Amino acid sequence: MALENKALDPKVGSQKISEKDFEQLRDYIYNVCGIYFHSSKKYFLESRLARRMEGTGCKSHADYYQYVRGAATGRTELTKLLDEITTNETCFFRNMPQLNALENKFLPEIVAAKGKIGFKKLRIWSAGSSSGEEAYTMAMLLLEKRATLLKDWIIEIVGTDINETVICQAKEGVYNSYSVRNTPDFYLKKYFKEEGPGKFVLSPEVKKLASFNQLNLYDDNKMLFMKSFDFIFCANVLIYFDTSSKSKVVQHFYNNLQP
Repeated sequence: MALENKALDPKVGSQKISEKDFEQLRDYIYNVCGIYFHSSKKYFLESRLARRMEGTGCKSHADYYQYVRGAATGRTELTKLLDEITTNETCFFRNMPQLNALENKFLPEIVAAKGKIGFKKLRIWSAGSSSGEEAYTMAMLLLEKRATLLKDWIIEIVGTDINETVICQAKEGVYNSYSVRNTPDFYLKKYFKEEGPGKFVLSPEVKKLASFNQLNLYDDNKMLFMKSFDFIFCANVLIYFDTSSKSKVVQHFYNNLQP
């Protein structure tokens, strides 16, 4: 995730967070979304809070705690804070062993099983999709099978992330050279249009297969609507959670898989 480059107000940026304020803000974030900050991550959280304190005009961590919990301001501000504290390092074709297993083993098995009962619909969920590279990678792979294995099949790929900024980027479908660095030439030439140095625009054909929405994996109510997926991909998301939160999220995944 790109962070603002402007300098912080020295009065805000130099504030050290007290143990009480750290625990209050850490626990609030944890209770809302399951992301847990160990005491060793205190400085990291402090630096991200400094950015949001300057953005909101809050003069102390205690003031910011009240601000982010406020009925009128909290929802919007929490979204901005989560954008700051989550990392979104990803690229196309990032995990080739995983993709090869999907393409050559698990996908044919699922297609054969569902084909026997005449249910030709495939649903894939990229949980923690960041700016869409994982979801769109799968879309390209599946498009290559539209004339053979997936002929006459309905394909739905859903990408979700708690970070609103990267969801907007995913919907836009425009990427830089770093994002496509692992993309095989075949896919790069077929499904991207290079519009200027280091600007790669994804084809409408690929974008049409995937939809993106902001989602908190820790939210029991929202997770009730994520049903009937054949595959769920989740990379570099559980690292933010403690053991209890991980168990809860993994249970959500289990509940939302096709039997």
